[in-house]
Amino acid sequence: METVLLVIHVMIAVFLIVVVLLQRSEGGALGIGGGGGAMSSRGAANLLTRTTAGLAGAFMLTSVLLAIISGTHSEPTSILDTPATTTGAPESGVPAVPEKPAEPSAPVSE
Repeated sequence: METVLLVIHVMIAVFLIVVVLLQRSEGGALGIGGGGGAMSSRGAANLLTRTTAGLAGAFMLTSVLLAIISGTHSEPTSILDTPATTTGAPESGVPAVPEKPAEPSAPVSE
């Protein structure tokens, strides 16, 4: 259920980005601008505005649902509860550091 909702959430986010970029901007930065479409500019603006509002509402709804679902099945955990692991020591049972340092050998005289 969570995976399906997450996929829907991502699809809504992508569609929302596309619809926002399709809108005519007031400053002329990212908007398509110009006319000549099948619909009038007023009708297209009205349709894109309504689509943006609907997608934004769906995005917020899926966000809230994902937050609720993710909080229901997880148990609170703490890092302090996890056992300490040894770092650098091999798992073969051989100690990483020798227990007793090797004694120096006596110099050989000829």
